[in-house]
Amino acid sequence: MKTILPALCALATATGAAAQSSVAIFGVVDAGISHYSTRSQSWGAAVPRQSTQSQTVQSPSGYGSSRLGFRGTEDLGGGYAAGFWLEAPLANDVGGGVANFGRRSTLSLSGPFGELRLGRDYTASFWNDGVFDPFGVNGVGTNLIAVVNSNLAASRALATGGLLNGGLSAGTDSYLRTSNAVSYFLPPGLAGVYGQVQYALHENTRTDSDPASPSRRGRYVGGRLGWASGPADVALGYGESTLLSTAARGEKIRSLNLGASYDFGVVKVFGEWSRVQDVRRDGAALPTTRTDRYDGLLAGVNVPVGPGVIRASVARVRFDNGNGLPDADASVGKLALGYVHNLSKRTALYATVARIDIRNGRNNPTVMGVTPLVLSLPAIFPQPGYLSTGGMEPRRALGYDVGIRHAF
Repeated sequence: MKTILPALCALATATGAAAQSSVAIFGVVDAGISHYSTRSQSWGAAVPRQSTQSQTVQSPSGYGSSRLGFRGTEDLGGGYAAGFWLEAPLANDVGGGVANFGRRSTLSLSGPFGELRLGRDYTASFWNDGVFDPFGVNGVGTNLIAVVNSNLAASRALATGGLLNGGLSAGTDSYLRTSNAVSYFLPPGLAGVYGQVQYALHENTRTDSDPASPSRRGRYVGGRLGWASGPADVALGYGESTLLSTAARGEKIRSLNLGASYDFGVVKVFGEWSRVQDVRRDGAALPTTRTDRYDGLLAGVNVPVGPGVIRASVARVRFDNGNGLPDADASVGKLALGYVHNLSKRTALYATVARIDIRNGRNNPTVMGVTPLVLSLPAIFPQPGYLSTGGMEPRRALGYDVGIRHAF
């Protein structure tokens, strides 16, 4: 016994040393003053009528989304590790936050094979909208493609039965993030090739007596494949989200995008092409299919200037109506310009101004005229809307952000 006990203690000590673990607390606190204004105008009238709505607010997401997170890893030996990531949104302007880990909530196992990740996370098809945006999908400069895509998914989610995930998806219905996801990421060291595949379970109940059961509403399937080497980065993304699935009706949003960036040192350039299709099927015996299409282009730059960086982008999204009528020419364009001044590695001052112009917005007021500047629900970041009734249509939006961001 005297011999065995010391041996067991030594083994336990060695095991504890081999299974090293670490836990970190991280976050961002962003506080700024933002101003938004929208203009609507009557169409087809001899004397055009105009209406402008404006709002000035304190916002927690002008440069970086305010958040609080916990992440940790455990070294399992042999190149394997287990990890968790819990990240909650913060509304520091009103003292709210940490009510849920809706930004990210994952548990993963990684090793020479890559990484297997389970839980709520960004969708594979959203990554290009964010990575290749000079403004990082934050504030009034946010990628116009991302704003339109989010508005489309939110409006169709409401039209087909409400929001998924208890509202945790901020109404985006698997555009920005998805819950119940199983994701696989390629390992590093593949000559610059990276990528992922992702599947989100719909978790709907199956009823044997119902041939249409279970509904696949809430299911998401997507993937992303890219290559990065030195200053160059290019990636292709695809995602398919099911909004409605019954014997008589069905609806899916399919997103395809290609993004690229190149850092020349004196300037970093960005570009993205996007095509999103809203495919609707009506009728079981003689089904008819309608496909609305949204084609987007974005070009942008980041220009280092001393301790800061100038950011700029121009983007356009065109809507093609799938109803076969001559109302398929709605379009929206956006111009954004900003500057970030880094006081340190973690603290920065920022200012951004953006303008949106909408053509024939009456042909698509729901998408072209909702939350025109910031990627979020108005309930989270208040913004004035457009008027789209009484012969009015969305025409223009202006906005600016001025604030400070601290990361820890």
